[in-house]
Amino acid sequence: MKPIKFEHKTAQKIYDDYMSKVKRAISSLNRADREEILMELNSHIYEGMSINPQKQEVEKLVDILDNLGTPEEILKPLVAQKKLEEATATFNPFHIVKALFLNMTNGIVYIFFALLYLVLFGFVFLIVEKIRNPQEVGLYFKNGNFHLLGTRKQSSLDALGLTEVLGGWFIPVMVLSIIVFYILITLLLRLKKKL
Repeated sequence: MKPIKFEHKTAQKIYDDYMSKVKRAISSLNRADREEILMELNSHIYEGMSINPQKQEVEKLVDILDNLGTPEEILKPLVAQKKLEEATATFNPFHIVKALFLNMTNGIVYIFFALLYLVLFGFVFLIVEKIRNPQEVGLYFKNGNFHLLGTRKQSSLDALGLTEVLGGWFIPVMVLSIIVFYILITLLLRLKKKL
C-alpha cells in the first residue's frame, strides 16, 4: 500500500497516526488480510479527499476519519471475522482459540463453540490422569448403564459398584474422540461462519 502524501504537515501527522492505529488493530492478521484492509481504508480516505475541493485539507481529513471511526472499534469485528476464516481454514487450534475469543462479543453461539473446545481439553486431561492414576480414571458403567466418564477415587468406585469398560483402550478411544470431535466442531464453526 502506498501511503497518501498531504501538503499540510498537520494533515500528514493526523493521517500517519490514524494508519498506525489501524496497523496495531490488525497486527494479529496474516499479511494478505492486513494489506487488503490497509488498501481499502487508504482508498476510502483518498476518495474522500478528492470530494469537496474548496474545503481545507486538514478539515476534510478530520471529517473523513471521524466518519470512519476509531480503528480499534471499527476493525474489531472485521479482525474477529478474518481470524475465524483463518482458523476454520487451517484447523490450527491456536488460531481457533484466538478467533473464538475475538468473536465472543459477536454472539452466544461462539460461547457455545468455546465450551465445546473446552470439553476437548477435558479429554486431554483425562488421558493425562489415566496415565498418572490408571485405576481411578475411565468410562464407568453400572448394571449396563453409563454412569461416569472421568476420575473418581477407587474407594467410591468400589462402593458404587462401577465397572470400567474400556481398560487399556481408554487412551486410544480418547485420542480418537478428540480428533473426531475437533474436526466436527471445526467444520460446524466453518458452516456457522458461512451462514
